[in-house]
Amino acid sequence: MKIISWNCNMAFRKKAEYILTEHPDILIVPECEHPDKLIFKCKGQKPKDLYWFGQNPNKGLGIFSYSDFKIKLLNIHNPEFKYILPLSVKNKNIELILFAIWAQKPQNHDCYTEQIWNAVHFYSDLLDNKNVILAGDFNSSSIWDKTNRVYNHTNLVDFLKNKNIHSTYHSFFNQEQGKESAPTLFMHRKIDRPYHIDFCFASNNLIKKMDSIKIGRYKNWAMHSDHIPLIVTFKI
Repeated sequence: MKIISWNCNMAFRKKAEYILTEHPDILIVPECEHPDKLIFKCKGQKPKDLYWFGQNPNKGLGIFSYSDFKIKLLNIHNPEFKYILPLSVKNKNIELILFAIWAQKPQNHDCYTEQIWNAVHFYSDLLDNKNVILAGDFNSSSIWDKTNRVYNHTNLVDFLKNKNIHSTYHSFFNQEQGKESAPTLFMHRKIDRPYHIDFCFASNNLIKKMDSIKIGRYKNWAMHSDHIPLIVTFKI
């Protein structure tokens, strides 16, 4: 099972062909336009199933299945956490609780992590499931921690760790939060402004089944988006 998260920086219909060369089973696309605007160039680019959420038809959160997985928004979804979507993603072999994430900036300050922090507490019981994944654009990193904020990135990572949920990238490469060797964002597409702010967290049961992790290269993706794809493959 291959899960890819890629903030496409809008106009996904013009860029889908590039990310689909990676052959995702599940594709999470922040800043994706409404499905009515998604006119794909060929039949092979059309997903088998999808879910989209947004208020702006040009810029929402899309989740696409390119295999036999079916996607359904759970009834527990709290619209207060607009772009943190609790989804059932399942096929005949496995059912996942997938939180597709595109963190939004609060109105009264600049810490994107607050929305995710509040959401994981609201959905705390769901996080106790056996197969849980949280993936997408977190807009968050421990390098921006402010110790007087309870909802900083480090505390979010610790909260998930207490739920036996860990970052796939950091587990696979044995790297520390904030000291990643591979960026997922180049601010304003500038190579000298790299950050690691896109994540795929998974429960222990899935961490044990990780097969590979790949992050795209600047030279291959900067012409399409300021974000670089995060690609996680599990032996499922």
